Amino acid sequence: MNWGFPAQTPPDDNDFVETSEVAVWSAMVGGLLTLAAGSIYDALGNRSVASFRNLLFVVVTSTACVVISGLPEALWPGAPARVLMVLKVSMGPLGCAIALNYLGIWLGGMREDLTVHRITAWGSGALLFSASAMAVWAIQASSQDFRQLLLIAAGINAAAVLMAAIAAIRATVLGDPLARWMVLACAFLAVMACGLYLRGLNVEGFGLGTWILTAVSTVAYFLIVTVLVIVRTRHTRQLARLAGLEFGSDPATGLPTGSVLLSKVEHAFWRTARFDGECTVVCLNLRNLYELGETAGHGVEHQILAAVAARIRRAAGFRCVVGLYHQRCFVVVISADKRRQFVNVTVGRLRSRIARPLSVVGRDDARHEFIPHLGIGVVTVDPAHADPLEVIHDAERQALGPESTRAASESDLATTW
Repeated sequence: MNWGFPAQTPPDDNDFVETSEVAVWSAMVGGLLTLAAGSIYDALGNRSVASFRNLLFVVVTSTACVVISGLPEALWPGAPARVLMVLKVSMGPLGCAIALNYLGIWLGGMREDLTVHRITAWGSGALLFSASAMAVWAIQASSQDFRQLLLIAAGINAAAVLMAAIAAIRATVLGDPLARWMVLACAFLAVMACGLYLRGLNVEGFGLGTWILTAVSTVAYFLIVTVLVIVRTRHTRQLARLAGLEFGSDPATGLPTGSVLLSKVEHAFWRTARFDGECTVVCLNLRNLYELGETAGHGVEHQILAAVAARIRRAAGFRCVVGLYHQRCFVVVISADKRRQFVNVTVGRLRSRIARPLSVVGRDDARHEFIPHLGIGVVTVDPAHADPLEVIHDAERQALGPESTRAASESDLATTW
C-alpha cells in the first residue's frame, strides 16, 4: 500500500523528485529537533511547569508532523503499516488537542476571558476524544479505509486550527500584546496542516514547492510559539519575583505615566468601543506609602511601589492597561463586555492581592512589614462617549473619598454614560 511516498521505480526524474522530498522533510525534522533541544534546555534550566508544558507540546506535535509527512516509511520501508496507519490518523488530533489546551493557558485561561477559555478548554477536550476515537477506528479498520480516515483527521485538524485562530484573534482585539504574534503563528499552522495532509493524502497537482512551503511553515510555527511561550514565562516569573520583593534588588515599576499613560487609556477606550464593550477605570490610592519613612528610612517607598505595581499587573492580567497616575495612585483600565462579571472578579482580585502585607528592607538591612491601606475608585463608562482624563479624575476622587475603603461589590461600580 502507498503510505506517503511513491513506490520504487526505475531511475528517472521521479527518483530526483522523491529524493528532493526526503531532503525537504529531513530538513524540517532537523529544524524541529533543534527547537526540541532548545525546549529541553529551557525546561531543565527553569524547571517550571510552563517550560515542561512547552517541551511536551513541541515533542508530541512535531512527531505528528513527521509521521504525517511520510518520512518514516520513506527511510524505513519495512515499518509496520498498521502502526503507521494508527499514528497518522490519531497523532494530528492529539497534537492539536495539546496545542489548543496550552494556548488557552497561555492566553490566561478563565481569569482573562471566559469565551476564550471555553473555546480552548472544550475544544481541546473534543479533540482529545476525537484522537482516541480515530486511534480505535484505525486499529479495527482495513487498509482500504486509510484514505477516508486520514481525510476525517484532516477535517478535525482544520477545526482545531479555526478554534485556535478565533481564540488568538479575540485575545488580540481585547488587548493582549503578545496575541497578535500568536495570530501569525496560527497562519503558519494553517499552511502547515494543509500541506502535511495534502502530502499524506497524496493529492495530485502539488509539487516540491508546496512541500518546501509546508516545511518552512512548520518550523516557523514551532519557532514563534516557542519564543512566545518563553517570553510570557519570563515575564510572569519576573512579576512573581517583583511581587515577592526579592531582597537585594531595587527594581523600578516600569509603569507608564503622564501623557504615555493617557495615550494608552485612550487607545483602550477606542479599541473597546469598536466591539461595543465597556471600559472600567480603577484607581488605587496607596494612602500610607510614606508610613515607614521615619522608622525604615527614606527610600523604602520605592520598594513598596515596585512590589505593589507588580501585584497589580499580575492581578490585572495581560490585556489590561496599568499605569501610575501619580506617586500614590495606580490606574487600571479593564475592557470587557456589558455583563461586568470579569470586571467584578478583577477588581476583587486587585483588592485582595494588593492588601496583603509585604516586607521591605530598611536601613542597616532591617526588615519591616508594610500593610498597604488602599482607597479604591471604580468607574464604568461607555468608551465611545467618554473622556479618558475625566474618567480617571472621577475614579481618583472616589479613591480619595471616605467610602473608598469599602469592598467594591457589583453595586459599587459607578456607571457613566
